[in-house]
Amino acid sequence: MAAAGHAGFPGGALCRQLLLTLAILTAACDACKTVTLHVPSKLDAEKFIGRVNLKECFKSANAIHSSDPDFQILEDGSVYTTNAILLSSEKRTFTISLANTENQEEKTIQSDTAQNYTIYYSIRGPGVDREPLNLFYVERDTGNLFCTRPVDREQYESFELVAFATTPDGYTPELPLPLVIRIEDENDNYPIFTETTYIFAVSENCRIGTTVGQVCATDKDEPDTLHTRLKYSIIEQLPASPVVFSMHPTTGVITTSSSQLDREVFDKYQLKIKVQDMDGQYFGLQTTSACVINIVDVNDNLPTFTRSSYVTSVEENRIDVEILRVTVEDKDLINTANWRANFTILKGNENGNFKIVTDPKTNEGVLCVVKPLNYEEKQQVTLQIGAVNEAPYSGSSRSAMNTATVTVNVQNQDEGPECSPAVQTVRIKENAPVGTQSSGYKAYDPDTRSSSGIRYKKLNDPQGWVTINENSGSVTTFRSLDREAETIRNGMYNVTVLATDKDGRTCTGILGIILEDVNDNGPSIPKRQVIICKPVMSSAEIVAVDPDEPIHGPPFDFSLEQVPNSDIYRMWRLTKINDTAARLSYQNDPQFGQYTVPIRVTDRLGQSLVTQVNVVVCDCVTENDCNLRISPQTGNNRGIVLGKWAILAILLGIALLFCILFTLVCGASGAAKKPKVFPDDLAQQNLIVSNTEAPGDDRVCSTNGFSAHTVGSSAQGICGTMGSGVKGRGQETIEMVKGGHQTLESCRGAGQHHTLESCKGGGQHTLDSCRGGQVEVENCKYAHSEWYSFTQPRLGERVRLCDQDTNHTHAQDYVLTYNYEGRGSTAGSVGCCSERQEEDGLDFLDHLEPKFRTLAETCMKR
Repeated sequence: MAAAGHAGFPGGALCRQLLLTLAILTAACDACKTVTLHVPSKLDAEKFIGRVNLKECFKSANAIHSSDPDFQILEDGSVYTTNAILLSSEKRTFTISLANTENQEEKTIQSDTAQNYTIYYSIRGPGVDREPLNLFYVERDTGNLFCTRPVDREQYESFELVAFATTPDGYTPELPLPLVIRIEDENDNYPIFTETTYIFAVSENCRIGTTVGQVCATDKDEPDTLHTRLKYSIIEQLPASPVVFSMHPTTGVITTSSSQLDREVFDKYQLKIKVQDMDGQYFGLQTTSACVINIVDVNDNLPTFTRSSYVTSVEENRIDVEILRVTVEDKDLINTANWRANFTILKGNENGNFKIVTDPKTNEGVLCVVKPLNYEEKQQVTLQIGAVNEAPYSGSSRSAMNTATVTVNVQNQDEGPECSPAVQTVRIKENAPVGTQSSGYKAYDPDTRSSSGIRYKKLNDPQGWVTINENSGSVTTFRSLDREAETIRNGMYNVTVLATDKDGRTCTGILGIILEDVNDNGPSIPKRQVIICKPVMSSAEIVAVDPDEPIHGPPFDFSLEQVPNSDIYRMWRLTKINDTAARLSYQNDPQFGQYTVPIRVTDRLGQSLVTQVNVVVCDCVTENDCNLRISPQTGNNRGIVLGKWAILAILLGIALLFCILFTLVCGASGAAKKPKVFPDDLAQQNLIVSNTEAPGDDRVCSTNGFSAHTVGSSAQGICGTMGSGVKGRGQETIEMVKGGHQTLESCRGAGQHHTLESCKGGGQHTLDSCRGGQVEVENCKYAHSEWYSFTQPRLGERVRLCDQDTNHTHAQDYVLTYNYEGRGSTAGSVGCCSERQEEDGLDFLDHLEPKFRTLAETCMKR
């Protein structure tokens, strides 16, 4: 089964075709004629090549179709190429078909088996039994396919039907035939703008080609055809002249075509724009719209003064008063930064008497006086003022500021006396005789420049040194003037003066009395006491000062002042260091104590002064260590004040002395008992430090064998392994003896304890006695000689072995030799483990250093 004829529906309807053939066949009602067009062999796409007259033919037909796809015929008879063509022969023909859409007959469906069978035809699909219903139908017997009504391509672009051929008894000799019916587009939709009115903005004075905006239109016809090929254009501009905008025909972009956009001339333009399909051909469908373009203001106009000069007046001494308002004109947009003016005073305001501000409501310049004017100094002031906008100027004018001249006349006013200058000075020598008179303060009448009739009064005189004449303002000294007084600064004494005219008007001024220096002060030594640390220094530096001016000051001469019945020159010597300092040195090794040395210092003009300097010769290293004051005649102590190091030394000496006494007492008690023989393995013991943070409840009692044991057993405990620590209730003790040779006598007493701690590094060892009960301590110590004879050779052997490594060579990382830094002590070590030639010898107390001398003397007296 096959579909006979053309399967398309021009204009959306089935119709009868009129076939016309010749070079170009056309129909004119019921007649046909030939049209011949002469064209070049090469034609471009969409090229207009001619026109045929179809006006009469469209009386009976309303659809056009070309048999050659390279050519397209429009309704007005225009012939266009659809694509580029290269003609190879001298003549080419094609047929123009004209169809009548009111005729329903169009196509026939025929089956090849119709010659052998009776065939019935039927169709199914959209447009038949599905929406849109009953748009197509087929004659059952003939297979003719009909369209019942016009179809809108924009609603249905095509229909896919299925044709069936069956015999009367239902047999289907043919397979179903798919039929695709494409609806050919007609230019029946106008292009439509996306907006009814477009609104754009562009700055004035912008460059040519500046983009203003873009318009857009849509067309529902078939895309990529002439029916939807749109062209844009401007058909009207208001105001019409000059033409300042252009539109791109394809994109719809509006740009400026002139740089003469001036907001001050036209602030808005209205355009009437058009869009037309068929690529803008005159027979295409078209639509118009409106476009409003607002011109944005820029600061291309300067504020201009309405007048070039102004005259005003103001009374003298007036301040914070408005004296003038100046107006400006600006063509830029009102109440914008391009319009608002900023005023400034360019000339004539060097003294700062005026200021000008802008009134934000009126945009006027307000001229004010902020500093009083003086008619007697200047009767007229000429100002030059200028104005600019808040926004930067962007115009092409060379001058960026408009100016105007303001003449201010100062009006005279009857005013009081004038204290000018406010500070006046006179010079008077210090120590001048009482009653010395000098010219004082002068005030003036500003109108007459005279001091006549003005009265003066002293308002403030800190020291009460002067009096002021009421009529003339002159000053007279009332007391002796002293330039070196504490209230004087930089040699000037200030007196406040009140001047009053005959009308009672007043002014206030300062009279500065410059005190001329007189050499009335000898140089003195501010530091009246110096300390000489005799072990480290033999002199001290003496510095002198002179309160007079430098012309009456250094260089100074230093000398010792002789005192009757004294040996000043024998004990002391002065050596000059510089213009203001000298060095005081002692001679003949004076004793420690305090001395008074009179020193005379003379300035360059011979004025001198003797200063009694207290010199302390002290046994110290730094001055802070010595505050000892001793009478220089007798050398006896008048008072002892100890420094921190001396106090520390005394405390250490007391502690060491108690260690010595404790050792002696223990040694004496041990000598009364039978000497004990030390076991051979005693040398293997170690001395272990017992660090006890708080006392426990256990009690330990030392015995002859230096052993310690945990208290709590009723019998004598046998000492454990050498050097092992025994802990009882948090109290750590030390066992001193190995083996069971020595015993520990326990002592009990209300939970108290005592522990024997060994000396370490030449320090001390203490014995805490049992508290709250009877303690039995017997044979507490061996005699010192027995201890020494037993431990010394063994300790030396241990030290020698400790200084060797596994290869019996000296190893530096074991026990190192102790090197004592500094000066050795004449008393030696006073530790409990120190080597003593005699256990009870106290001869070393006669050789203590000076720091311990006082302590030793105190102990001996007791």
